[in-house]
Amino acid sequence: MFVVSATPLCWFWLGTNQNQRVLMSHTSKPCFSEPLLPSNTNIPSSVVEASNSSMSQLRVYVRRRNKRPKITMQLQQDHNLSPTHHHKKVGLPDIEEFAYKGENQLNQSSKSAVGSEVTLMESEVASCRLSGESPAHWEKVLEGIRKMRCSADAPVDTMGCEKAGATLPPKERRFAVLVSSLLSSQTKDHVNHGAIQRLLQNGLLTPDALNDADEETIKKLIYPVGFYTRKATNLKKIANICLMKYDGDIPSSLEQLLLLPGIGPKMGHLVMNVGWNNVQGICVDTHVHRICNRLGWVSRLGTKQKTSTPEETREALQRWLPREEWDPINPLLVGFGQTICTPLRPRCAECGISELCPAAFKDTSASSSKSKNYRLKKKL
Repeated sequence: MFVVSATPLCWFWLGTNQNQRVLMSHTSKPCFSEPLLPSNTNIPSSVVEASNSSMSQLRVYVRRRNKRPKITMQLQQDHNLSPTHHHKKVGLPDIEEFAYKGENQLNQSSKSAVGSEVTLMESEVASCRLSGESPAHWEKVLEGIRKMRCSADAPVDTMGCEKAGATLPPKERRFAVLVSSLLSSQTKDHVNHGAIQRLLQNGLLTPDALNDADEETIKKLIYPVGFYTRKATNLKKIANICLMKYDGDIPSSLEQLLLLPGIGPKMGHLVMNVGWNNVQGICVDTHVHRICNRLGWVSRLGTKQKTSTPEETREALQRWLPREEWDPINPLLVGFGQTICTPLRPRCAECGISELCPAAFKDTSASSSKSKNYRLKKKL
């Protein structure tokens, strides 16, 4: 141990090892200097005593030789810290994007949506939760949408999942609705309706027939629905489960439905509503999710931000929408989203509730500006 004196700074060299060097200074600013004297230099004892007497006023600065000390995970384990998660912007979800993960699924998704920069304590989150107050003028908005939907000219009105197997006996119809719900993910209504009709015409819309059918045959019949290969596999699994556990019928509870391969909350609620006439929640698809956010009807738990998934939208909507509206809200908004409030270039000029919609004409102007820019680039 030796002490190096230099004007106007005084450095006291306390020691060194392979990983770090420690310097003590009287100044408030760190200065990482190499020792000016060799290690065998004799230092007067008076200087050492002076340094010991002022030790309580010294500042310690550590310089590590390794550029990236590998102690992050250890510190996190010691302090029970969770590593930072980086969230990606989600485009079209996979068909099992909303697969059931248990009753804590919403809480986990809400915590991850807050982000890594701001962390709230549980008590703070509870105090920030929405009180469930209904949005202003929601009844007028809903009545206006009903008037625009009175003609029932949307694809969902004739080819929706709830129309599958309408002429079949109740038991067979429930299975047809379940199959139609599975095939409907990321698939337009007319494509899904065509696949159901082909299965029906070939006698493959029952658990026994699907269980015995070749998977390649099922693929050909349901093509071109989205993810038809995976859906064909799931159809055979579901048919086998229905035969083995439910005597050829479908599960009669939401929890059991959500355990079936490829079945998520949106599909489960639809099957419960249509197949068993048991409304346990709102069926929220991309149309309902989009429209509710445009109308300002929903927001993330404890914030004023838009919901990021249909499942978040379902939970937010159920906090204030009267229960008698839970069943009819899906076909009403789906048809509205197919005809007026479309994903791209919504027809706000034709909408009867545009004066009550906070998003009116915003998406329209954005879409038109993008198309103009595209045409200009194409000319150039």
